[in-house]
Amino acid sequence: MFVDRAKIIVKAGNGGDGVVSFFRDKFTQKGGPDGGDGGRGGDIILVASQDVNTLVDFKFKKHFRAGNGQNGGKNHCSGADGEDIIIKVPCGCIVKDPTNDKIIVDMFEVGQKFTLLKGGNGGKGNQNYATARRQTPNFAQKGMITQEKEVVLELKTIADVGLVGFPNVGKSTLLSAISDAKPKIANYHFTTLAPNLGVVKYYDSTCVVADIPGLIEGASEGAGLGHEFLRHIERTRLIVHIVDISGSEGRDPWEDFELINKELSNYSTKLTERPQIVALNKCDILGDNREPIEKFKAKVQYPCVEISAFTHKGIDELLKIVFDTLKTLPAIEPEQAEEYDFDRAEDLSYTIWRDDDGSFVVEGTLIDNIVRGVNLNDYESFSYFNKRIKEEGIEDALYAKGAKIGDTIHIGGVEFELQ
Repeated sequence: MFVDRAKIIVKAGNGGDGVVSFFRDKFTQKGGPDGGDGGRGGDIILVASQDVNTLVDFKFKKHFRAGNGQNGGKNHCSGADGEDIIIKVPCGCIVKDPTNDKIIVDMFEVGQKFTLLKGGNGGKGNQNYATARRQTPNFAQKGMITQEKEVVLELKTIADVGLVGFPNVGKSTLLSAISDAKPKIANYHFTTLAPNLGVVKYYDSTCVVADIPGLIEGASEGAGLGHEFLRHIERTRLIVHIVDISGSEGRDPWEDFELINKELSNYSTKLTERPQIVALNKCDILGDNREPIEKFKAKVQYPCVEISAFTHKGIDELLKIVFDTLKTLPAIEPEQAEEYDFDRAEDLSYTIWRDDDGSFVVEGTLIDNIVRGVNLNDYESFSYFNKRIKEEGIEDALYAKGAKIGDTIHIGGVEFELQ
């Protein structure tokens, strides 16, 4: 089964909680704080691998969650970090954010690594909060909670040359004739249901050729197998357009040629700028009748080669033109991702709204960040909480919203009375 698009859900590990602990032993009754920090959560890491050539594995496994960091311990012991999750993807896999279709990364080269999501930081133990005035801090920081996210994986075949044309024009036969690839070959449409790759050698040079499944009219709009596989042509440096010049399928060769080029143009204007070589296949069927060949050549503006993939006629001439053309073309480049940080931290903000019972509710990422570092049951920690509420302008914002002394305020799941 060939799968070239998949949607997966990923989540980095949560950070471990810091711990409240005080040193105690047989000879020390009132030791200082020794609560350790929580461990860091595991990362989600992508690796481009040659061992994978399809996204079929992601059809059956869609959730990937890294390990959580362990909580800290006493005696200044930090918690263990969470285990990273390494996800192997094929070379040429593009990772996108489905919310805005932006490219996060193009996994282009073998062995390329990319940290998709970083694990949450561990919370600080109470040993970090000891000061000359606060010698017995009875609070610690909780670990950072990470968010589950969805990403789209799209595979674009990396090849130097793409073979395109209508179904049953001889693309797979040509690939088998010029390389060691063994694609399925049969005399019916859509024999090829997935791109086949073959390495072609010509004297001391080599290139990778992709046999793209047959295109039909409307392919750029999803007809046939078009939309699923047109993306694989985008990576190629050169297009070899195969035409059944014999008209054995009852179609006009020139109309076929124009229709395929139209579909390429409709899918992406970049494909119209791609160099193209036309291979007039099945010339052996015509015998001595050269009228269709000459008629076609009189109209076309691309280099034309007469071949028979079945008898291997004209194959050497085609390969010579292909390799001579490739020498003049730049190497394949990965798609450029925008300046876009998929794993960016959420903006610290808050909102204030009034509930049906008249109380005020304050919530948001800033509130979550403040609450994570305090223990509301501890007097000193609660004093720090009040200080942050004032410093961040939340108290003034409450008054601006109409809050008055004595009103009930809900912040971070705790109910207060405004004083």
